[in-house]
Amino acid sequence: MDRLWPDRPARITELGGGITNHNFKVDVGDGVFVLRMGGAKTELLGIDREVEYEAGRRAFEVGIGPEVVAFVPEEGWLVARFIEGRPITPAEMRSPSMLTRVAFAMRAFHDGPPIPGRFNAWAVVDAYRATAEAHGVEMPSEFRRARAIAERIRTARGVKPDVPCHNDLLNANFLDDGQIRIVDWEYAGMGDRFFDLANFSVNHEFGVDDDRQLLHAYFDEVRERDLATLRLMRFMSDFREAMWGILQSGISELEFGFVEYAAKHFARLEATAADSSFEHYFRTVGSSEA
Repeated sequence: MDRLWPDRPARITELGGGITNHNFKVDVGDGVFVLRMGGAKTELLGIDREVEYEAGRRAFEVGIGPEVVAFVPEEGWLVARFIEGRPITPAEMRSPSMLTRVAFAMRAFHDGPPIPGRFNAWAVVDAYRATAEAHGVEMPSEFRRARAIAERIRTARGVKPDVPCHNDLLNANFLDDGQIRIVDWEYAGMGDRFFDLANFSVNHEFGVDDDRQLLHAYFDEVRERDLATLRLMRFMSDFREAMWGILQSGISELEFGFVEYAAKHFARLEATAADSSFEHYFRTVGSSEA
């Protein structure tokens, strides 16, 4: 801690909740901070700490993230001010008032100035596969069909403008301190806003009606093509998450059930593709009149 707070006594408390990194609450004088120490081999997961730092700074600038006060790139350390916020339960996320606040926060970042880095879900999936196989991991039987469906989604989605995205909107990454705050920007990059919307949706186990409310809160209207796009991109969110687990099973030294984690997300994306509405969503996204 002397490198960050020289000659200042610090009280350190480990924070739980992370899989990849180590997080600590640090009390120094009249300041309280969170020190995030990047985990081993995180560059193999596509994490660029410089991009994370710049995304965190931008999140603070647009009023949705904690202030980033220090960055030690050679160590992968990031320091932000501690937020005395409360978690938001998944059930509470479904309320119209909370969805409005969350959508406002997401939109503030999406509509902000560009950030470094790029996030493309298809490229991430392919990179995770290549790196996992290079580390001796065999692809599960579900991969080939999932990749074919992913390609159909890419074709249906087409080329869209990139916007600043978070790309890891787990429930644990939201806090409420009177404003909605979003933390943990390590997968941030310029990407598809509908990946963020779908990632938020599937991580909170939203149904179709919940997604309609989310889209109304975000766009102030619900277009059927937007709903179909979001429902298709939920598949891509789970595919990325499944492949993250597959890659981690080959490179991580942590005692965590990465294979089981991947299997859970493969099962969920297969259930998504098996839903009777899935083909309808493809037709809706491809229709010029939707």
